[in-house]
Amino acid sequence: MVLLVAWLGWVFDSMDGTLFSLVQKPSMTELMGAGATEATIGFYSSVVFAVMLVGWAAGGICFGIAADYIGRTKALVATILIYSLFTGLSALAQSWWHLAAFRFITGLGLGGEWAAGAALVAEVWPDRLRAKAGAMLQSAAAFGYFFAALITRVVDVGSWRYVYLVGAIPAVFVLFIRLSVKEPARWVEVRDLRRLAKKEPKHIPSELEGFTLKQLFGPKLRRDTIVASSLAFTVLLALWGATMWIPSVIREVGARQGLSSSDQTRYATYAVMLLNGGSLFGYLGFGPLADRFGRRAAFLCFFIGGVILFPITFLMTTGITQIFFLLPLVGLFTLGITSGFPIYLPELFPTRVRTTGVGLCYNLGRIVTAGGVLITGTLVGFLGSYAKAASSVSLIYLLGIILLSFARETRGNKLT
Repeated sequence: MVLLVAWLGWVFDSMDGTLFSLVQKPSMTELMGAGATEATIGFYSSVVFAVMLVGWAAGGICFGIAADYIGRTKALVATILIYSLFTGLSALAQSWWHLAAFRFITGLGLGGEWAAGAALVAEVWPDRLRAKAGAMLQSAAAFGYFFAALITRVVDVGSWRYVYLVGAIPAVFVLFIRLSVKEPARWVEVRDLRRLAKKEPKHIPSELEGFTLKQLFGPKLRRDTIVASSLAFTVLLALWGATMWIPSVIREVGARQGLSSSDQTRYATYAVMLLNGGSLFGYLGFGPLADRFGRRAAFLCFFIGGVILFPITFLMTTGITQIFFLLPLVGLFTLGITSGFPIYLPELFPTRVRTTGVGLCYNLGRIVTAGGVLITGTLVGFLGSYAKAASSVSLIYLLGIILLSFARETRGNKLT
């Protein structure tokens, strides 16, 4: 039940987070007004992306801290309500900065939901199955991206405001969570110790006294915090600075082939479906690979696949058909690698600071990633195409390969 609830929460999270990339062109063209150039639309689209990512990072950190104090389930409920309602409100935007404001608040919920859900699953499932459960949790992203593409296709990308309205539906899911999910026993024990500390401070371990965020940068946890945050940065920059621009790449290639605007949109939707069809194998495959060869080896395999396949797919092909053939493999590596984080991050941190650590590490890099998305938007104008800009950003995977030499292996470790 816990895995199902967290999985559905992440499905809706990914769905709402992806909608902008699918309706970016028609929505920003309308909001920017007649006469806006492709470069201008690309730049302000990247600004909206970046603002959402900053909100995503802030939400992941703040709600990660909150979940260590108020509970995983309460944080899950609050964050799903936030991202659902403000996705719906995005339909009311009358200018690009209105949309940016709504997407920022949506991002607060998107970031917080993942941290609470990942910790919840890790703390409930037994150690021997934890990696597989984490991989299954992340597989929800593929379904979320698929539903986003399906919504866009059914509602019609020309009616982008209605697309956002449909994104508000997950708000009804929170009642089910409140009725069906209890807090994990590991967290309840820590909560009770904190309550006891207020009454009898002399009998409580000193590590429970410090603020959770401060503890992450103490001698025991500092290295893990820095390395894990850096790994998340490399993956998320490639995800948001390269992979999420694929619909724009497809439209760009379609325009060169003489396709109509409606056909470009249709092919962009199909591209997202192919990308996420392949990613499902990556999500589910990361867990068994990490159990057999170790967490670091699994990350290394996916980094190598991503840095090779992305440029091949978008710089060495001549048409949409060839790109479609390779897109499932691109998704397997560039999206599937994110499955490592709900496995690896909860294993690095003890229960008392787990969601703070998970939320901070996965989202601290997102703040820098927001700047990387702006770089992608700028590179579109500088390099002359979305394909070249996105492929350039994907080279960040090389940094991830280097960072793995500093990462701690956690295979076989029990949660503390």
